[in-house]
Amino acid sequence: MRTILTVLFLGLGVLTGPVAAFETAAKSAIVLDVGTDQTLMEKNADMALPPASMSKLMTLNMVFEALEDGRLSLDQILPVSQRAAAYGGSSMFLTDQDRVSVEDLIRGVVVLSGNDASAVLAEAVSPDGTERGFAQMMTRRAEQLGMTNSVFANSNGWPAPAHRMSMRDLAVLAKRLITEFPQYYGYFAETEFEFDGRVPDNRFNRNPLLDLNIGADGLKTGHTQEAGYGLVGSAIQGNRRIVFVLSGLDTERARAEESERIANWAFRQFAEKQLSEEGIVIAEADVWMGQASRVGMATTKDVSILIPILDREGVNAKITYESPILAPIEAGDKVAELIVSVPGLSDATHTLIATETVPRGGFVVRIRTAASALLKQLTGQAASYF
Repeated sequence: MRTILTVLFLGLGVLTGPVAAFETAAKSAIVLDVGTDQTLMEKNADMALPPASMSKLMTLNMVFEALEDGRLSLDQILPVSQRAAAYGGSSMFLTDQDRVSVEDLIRGVVVLSGNDASAVLAEAVSPDGTERGFAQMMTRRAEQLGMTNSVFANSNGWPAPAHRMSMRDLAVLAKRLITEFPQYYGYFAETEFEFDGRVPDNRFNRNPLLDLNIGADGLKTGHTQEAGYGLVGSAIQGNRRIVFVLSGLDTERARAEESERIANWAFRQFAEKQLSEEGIVIAEADVWMGQASRVGMATTKDVSILIPILDREGVNAKITYESPILAPIEAGDKVAELIVSVPGLSDATHTLIATETVPRGGFVVRIRTAASALLKQLTGQAASYF
């Protein structure tokens, strides 16, 4: 039987009203708080749209994975194919006579948004040596990562009818790049990269937030005529980090202003409260056929939530699990989920684990449990599980 427990945390009651919605001119948008895993705002977040150069983040994910498993190294030198060198638009201005290090190509993608650099990296990682094969590889990998509205036709966001991503998928991807590849994340904060002295005026990062002193340190802009102006951004202030994605704005200035406005809103309109500490029992569950009748449940990490600053009274939280839990139970086993709800925001779900081991009961315990269950069926009374 699925059991739901309502949990009251000290100092937290029930919120009296939802957070005021953030109104954005973007066609599609989403804002995530990385630490609490709460979605603070979304608008058409699951709509598959042309992502332009923002899809280069998936190319970088594939490259970082290749670096981690040894298929590439930062100092490895890669050739530039004629096809890669022929790309127009944002560029490192590579020629098919160049041989470039993986690290310089990464910086060329991040800082210069180089379509050519993306294609060189794609051809190196591709299972068949082609950008087309790499795009198919990216699509399969995106699905594995839970990015269900992403299909790739190339490595760099060059306009193509089959090249689409949702803003939620881009937010998932941005969070992954931040949390899984911190050793490479510093590239996204670089404000300029003058590759080989070529076209000095092209050396600046297009991210308009990096120089605004709001804690922004990534990630990627994008623009095509079809997609409009978009940005995948991240910023950190104090202990909080946010990720936000915007798409479909009309001008470069509108993108910059909307990105700054949404970052300021996300940091200023919410307060963080701690709900639980790692390993500290927050509730107990009934145990079936165990040497103990109850088992403690705790979160696997410190759990905090964001609440609107105008409604600081508390939070609604519940624990769900299959009751009673069948023994044996090992300490650390997942036994339940803690679901935290704040009106106006998406629910956040956290794993609860058993805090102690409960061995399966012996013969006497099993007889007593069976008898108790039979008595419950006959009388309709609650049974004792021990």
